[in-house]
Amino acid sequence: MPKLTKSFVEGVQPPAKGYEVHWDDRLAGYGVRVTAGGVRAYVAQGRVHGKAVISTIGRHGLFTEDQARRKAQALLQGMREGINPNEEKKAAAEAAKADEAAGVTLAEVCAAYLDRPGKLKRKTADEYQRHVDKSLAEWNDLPIASITADMVVKRHREIAQRGLDGKRGAPASANSAMTVLRLLIKFAGRQYRQADGSPLILYNPTDALHDHWAKLGTRTQRYIERDKIGEVWNALTTARSDAKNRADRHSVELVRLLLLTGARRSEIAGLTWDRVDLDAGLFHLPDPKNGREVFLPLSTQAVELLEQVERVNVSSFVFPSQRGHSKHITDPRAAMQVVSNTVGRHLSLHDLRRSYTNIAMRECRLGKFETDLLTGHVPAAADVTARNYLDLTKLDWLRPETQRVSDWIEQQALVAAGANVVTLPVTA
Repeated sequence: MPKLTKSFVEGVQPPAKGYEVHWDDRLAGYGVRVTAGGVRAYVAQGRVHGKAVISTIGRHGLFTEDQARRKAQALLQGMREGINPNEEKKAAAEAAKADEAAGVTLAEVCAAYLDRPGKLKRKTADEYQRHVDKSLAEWNDLPIASITADMVVKRHREIAQRGLDGKRGAPASANSAMTVLRLLIKFAGRQYRQADGSPLILYNPTDALHDHWAKLGTRTQRYIERDKIGEVWNALTTARSDAKNRADRHSVELVRLLLLTGARRSEIAGLTWDRVDLDAGLFHLPDPKNGREVFLPLSTQAVELLEQVERVNVSSFVFPSQRGHSKHITDPRAAMQVVSNTVGRHLSLHDLRRSYTNIAMRECRLGKFETDLLTGHVPAAADVTARNYLDLTKLDWLRPETQRVSDWIEQQALVAAGANVVTLPVTA
C-alpha cells in the first residue's frame, strides 16, 4: 500500500463511479477518499467500543497532507479512548446552532414569521410590522430571548399612559403591540432550540401582562356620540382647510371617508383609484377581511369628497404616503387627534366604524342585515337565503341606506354650526 503523500493524493485517478479510499501504509486507519467527481478528502477510520467509525477530516487543499496526518493521529487516539468524533461534530454543530438561535433578534423573528408564504394577508402583515417598527423599535436588534417580563410590563405601561409620542396615552395600541409580541415569542419558541433541544424560550414574558392589560372600556361604547358627530365633522372640515400640505389633507380625507362608509381602516387606507368608480358611485374591495369580494355604494357626500382628493401621478393609492413600505397612509394620527379632542376622549380609527354602525341602526333605523352588509360583515350561518342564494357582491342596491347615514351626518354638522335645520323624518 502506498504511503500517502501530496503528490500521490493529487495524482491518484478518480474511479469511474462512486468513490475509492486509499489507505496509508504507515498510519493504520488514515486514508484519502476520492470520488468519481475528483473530490479528495482525508478520512480516519477506527473503532469506538467495538463499532467501526469513519470520520471525514476535510478536503485536500483545505488541509495539507501533513496537517491531515496529524489530525488523523489525534482522532484515532480518541477513538481508542472511546471518543466518537462524529458525535462530537454533531454536538458541536448543535451547540453552534443553539448559539445562533440564542442571538436571533426580534426583527429577525418578525421577518421569519411574516415571510411564511400564504399565512397572512398583506394588511395583517403590515400591521404586525408596524407594531414591531414603532411600538417595539428599541428591541428590534435585541435577542428575542433577552426580552424580560419587567421590560414587557414597563413598555406596555409607557405606551398605555403616554403613547408613542409621549403626549397621549394609547391603551389600545399598548395591548395590540404586546399581543403581536406574544405571538412572535411563541413562534420563536417553536422554531428555535437550545443546545439540549428544548425550546429557545420556555417562559413567555408577555404572560406577566395577565394582571396589567390596559382597560379599554366596553367596546360598544367607544364611538362618537350623537351630540358630537356634527362638531367632529365640522372640526375635520376645518382641519382639511387648514392643512399645511397634501399629506395632512389626505389624512383628514381618509378619516372623513371612513366615517362616511364605515369601512375598515385597511380597506380605505389601501384603496387604489382603479377600485373607485365615481360615475357609478361604487368602490371595490377584491379581498376584504371576510374574504368575499364586494362593490360598496358611495353616498353623494363620499363621491364629492373623493372628487376633491388631490391625485398623485406617481401613486395608484387614493391616500398615498412617502413613509413606510406600504406606500399609503396607515396612521392618520393628527386627523384622529382632531376627532379625539372634539369628543373629549381618545378614539381609534376602528371607533369610526362603530360610530357608523350606531348612526345607521340607532339614528337612521337601518336594519341589522343592511348594516352588516355595508360594514362588511358576513350574514349569520343561519341565514341560508343570504349566504347561499343572494348575490352579495354588488351592493349598489343599498345606496339609499348609506345615503341616509351621510345625510344624517351632514345634517348634524349644520346643526352644530348653528344653522336652522329641520330634522329629517326617519323612514323605516
